[in-house]
Amino acid sequence: MSGPTIGVLALQGDVREHVAALTGAGADARPVRRPEELDAVHGLVIPGGESTTISKLADIFEMREPIDKRIAGGLPVYGSCAGMIMLAREVLDGRPDQRGFDGIAMTVRRNAFGRQVDSFEAPVAVSGVEGGPFHAVFIRAPWVERVGEGVEVLGTVTEGPAAGRIVAVRQGNLLATSFHPELTGDLRLHRYFVGLVRAAS
Repeated sequence: MSGPTIGVLALQGDVREHVAALTGAGADARPVRRPEELDAVHGLVIPGGESTTISKLADIFEMREPIDKRIAGGLPVYGSCAGMIMLAREVLDGRPDQRGFDGIAMTVRRNAFGRQVDSFEAPVAVSGVEGGPFHAVFIRAPWVERVGEGVEVLGTVTEGPAAGRIVAVRQGNLLATSFHPELTGDLRLHRYFVGLVRAAS
């Protein structure tokens, strides 16, 4: 069975890594940076990078309204790190002019784990994904302060000073993680997302 077509928002961030991971997970993956390219996909990944830059470029490339409409229409979307910030309804410690796609009913804190020098790795078990905890890589990562109705907490940090912090959530067809599975070679989360896209298509 051929895989679903999944776009990776190619405005800024680790686009190539997500395309490779999605391809390895069975999807027909491609970069997306224009509205007409968005029209051709069954799912979308918003990659890690710099959320304020992605926000500005979404306006410059006229992608904000098309993405908002596709999300409202049920498009499966996965956001990692900065992508999690872009999917949040509320962002703490963001820039005043920063705007996301208002997808998931959650409040995230930008750069919650610290600056680049505070990047770290930790095991994170994700509900619904078999095979044991992920070796999760956190780079200037957000965490979820609180979730609203309909948001399922899939994973929390289990060790260290950040133990208990929410780092993986799902609301319907929307998935978000604070960490970067595309950097580890572990394709399980991408397979999980490909499954969401197949089920929604």
